[in-house]
Amino acid sequence: MKLNKFKEYFMQGVFFLAACVSILAVATICYFLFEGGLPAILKIGPLKFLGGQVWRPNNDMYGIFPMIVGSLYVTAGALLFGVPIGILTSVFMAMYCPKVLYRPLKTAIELLAGIPSVVYGFFGLVVLVPAIRSIGRTLGLGGNGNSILTASLLLGMMILPTIIGVTESAIRAVPSYYYEGALALGATHERAIFRTVLPAAKSGVVAGVVLGVGRAIGETMAVIMVAGNQPRLPNGLLRGIRTLTANIVLEMGYATDLHREALIATGVVLFVFILLINVSVSLLNRRDKNA
Repeated sequence: MKLNKFKEYFMQGVFFLAACVSILAVATICYFLFEGGLPAILKIGPLKFLGGQVWRPNNDMYGIFPMIVGSLYVTAGALLFGVPIGILTSVFMAMYCPKVLYRPLKTAIELLAGIPSVVYGFFGLVVLVPAIRSIGRTLGLGGNGNSILTASLLLGMMILPTIIGVTESAIRAVPSYYYEGALALGATHERAIFRTVLPAAKSGVVAGVVLGVGRAIGETMAVIMVAGNQPRLPNGLLRGIRTLTANIVLEMGYATDLHREALIATGVVLFVFILLINVSVSLLNRRDKNA
């Protein structure tokens, strides 16, 4: 009996230590970002830094507004392409998919999640960029294929495994009597799924979408390879842009002094964006539960 209690207390200590390490890691990252980035924002000026439209480190001009807009455009485009396909695929796998087909399809989705981002980037560079370039020239819209549209399509593909996995788990977690009760009241199979089961799994679906947003807004390598990387305000879906993550990666290798601090401050802005998204979703879920 004493040995069992000792094992229980020991494992509680291990779990508590693991939790403390996780919290310490997050706190360390926050301290590094804000300690290195806030002085740069104060030197440049918050309005000039966040609202400036010109990024020229050689001239001490550090405006990241074009990169903020570019990140928002690309993320919104990825969600526009990825969320409907991901949710519908999840519904198919949870409610329609034959057992013979389920295992190969599940394996393919898991494999899609394991592909490195640089491989996605090569796919976009070789397949999507020429296709978008050809479409743009056919329609008389110009563009060289490295564009917002290309990056959005590629990121939409990359967030699919995350959305599908979380949403399918949420749908399967809904008690079966929700579906059976809807059928007993006269609902069709499709109406029972989309009017009863899917709304009951809303919190899980939202969690999948939020994880997809985090993946899309934080992706770097694939976006660098297909987005064009011009630090300017986007003036069309077929024009190139630069995201916040791409801005950091492209210039951090040779940045010094205020330039380096401005790049770290860019990371602070990105971190705050993701934090605001997570907090907003948490508040939304809490309000729904209270309602």
